[in-house]
Amino acid sequence: MLMVTQESMKDLKHSLERLYALRTFGIKPGLETTVALLDRLGNPQHAFAAIHVAGTNGKGSVCAMLESVLRKTGLRVGLYTSPHLIRFNERIRVNGIEIDDDALATLFEDMEPHAAAVAATGREATFFEFTTALAFDYFRRQKVQVAVVETGLGGRLDSTNVLTPLISVITRIGMEHTDYLGNTLAAIAGEKAGIIKAGRPIVCGATPDEALDIIRKTAKARRSPFIHVPDSIAVRRIAQDLAGQKVSIAGGDVHYGPVTLKLLGKHQLENCATAVAALESLVTCSPLAISPEMMRAGLSEAVWPGRLDLLSHEPPVILDGAHNPDGARTLALALHELFRKKKVALVWGMCADKDALGFAKALGATVKRCWTVPLETERSLAPEKLLQIAQTEGWQAVTATLPEALEQASAWARENDGIVCIAGSLFLAGEVLKSLECSHEK
Repeated sequence: MLMVTQESMKDLKHSLERLYALRTFGIKPGLETTVALLDRLGNPQHAFAAIHVAGTNGKGSVCAMLESVLRKTGLRVGLYTSPHLIRFNERIRVNGIEIDDDALATLFEDMEPHAAAVAATGREATFFEFTTALAFDYFRRQKVQVAVVETGLGGRLDSTNVLTPLISVITRIGMEHTDYLGNTLAAIAGEKAGIIKAGRPIVCGATPDEALDIIRKTAKARRSPFIHVPDSIAVRRIAQDLAGQKVSIAGGDVHYGPVTLKLLGKHQLENCATAVAALESLVTCSPLAISPEMMRAGLSEAVWPGRLDLLSHEPPVILDGAHNPDGARTLALALHELFRKKKVALVWGMCADKDALGFAKALGATVKRCWTVPLETERSLAPEKLLQIAQTEGWQAVTATLPEALEQASAWARENDGIVCIAGSLFLAGEVLKSLECSHEK
């Protein structure tokens, strides 16, 4: 590994500051700028095979499982996801290792003249457009053989949709980003289905019929083999505790179980089934071979921080990135399964563009006490507004800083034989994990 010098760290800090400044250009759906930038880079996206994953909930966990199993085959595997929780480097990984700071600094230096040239003839690249091109260039330089790529927003006009993947995957769809994707499940599904490529298989996880119909019709129109996960893979839980869950997995022609997943919650059974279906589909359309042993080992080692993440046992502290009503319902079910009737103290922060009221209603009577906190982002919803919503749900609630909330919620949970749940935003999850990392370094 290259040595990270003080000078290169300074250059990287400045480069990241310039990159984050691109967020001021907001979200601009469309592929023209990404295509122009990649063209100037020599189209690195053509240098590796890809699996492209879209969806509302579960796509990150599915990506983590796919990547973990693919590494077991001996391939050199890239993983591109968003957002990051603690550091930018998390978004771009090769064989499970985050891109290092020196490599990032070099890529920034090489990319910026191309981004400037594209801006001079069109428009400035957004944060995600620049980052996507950078990730694909890194994968080429690292001689990645297959990359698992998560969409950022939607699918059809998402920057990652420049790929022609071996297979496409769509996880469960719910209401999200209605300003950009439409205000019905059918409209949102139409945007997600934009990742389906002519003749390439599409693996569709369990999802509402309104969305499923659109995805199925799109697949038929593009003559893409359609794999409906619930019809092809069965995943059954055998047992679950706070260390993980043992499951039985039956595929098309193979029984893979038992497998112990580190990822908690009933929803991860659905995500596991989607990952297995995608991998089985990959085997049928490529020379890749995945043995049952590889499948079991990869699934058992998959991790995805900030999703039903157990941070402490005394009292139990669960960190979850749920940030929409569907995610909140999934969280409520998981808390009930794991802790039964224990009282829940919620530390809650959300972005202003999310459905906070719907989130609170989905958690409902699960929560007894609540601390509303600000997020370290300009998108944060004011804690006072969250407080009003919490009170309408009948929760005993106060506003606080994040450190105050964590301390007070933990004390309350100890006194009341309860648990602490931190949820509402991946920004919040990142802040909590960063604070833990800093405390461990002291």
